[in-house]
Amino acid sequence: MSNTIGDAAGIVWKYLDKNGPSSVNKVTTETGINKNDVQRAIGWLCKEDKLSIEMVGRAETLSLK
Repeated sequence: MSNTIGDAAGIVWKYLDKNGPSSVNKVTTETGINKNDVQRAIGWLCKEDKLSIEMVGRAETLSLK
């Protein structure tokens, strides 16, 4: 399971690196990763202090630090 989460974290990181700040829904839709794995990847990246989460309107926006 941790390999799956680590792989998802890598995909999310690469997506944000290429596309800049994005909503959680956009990341989920455009990467094709299921919502649960995206949430786990967000936790992984936050734990490693590589991700910022900000509320923009009603959407959580992810960006790299």
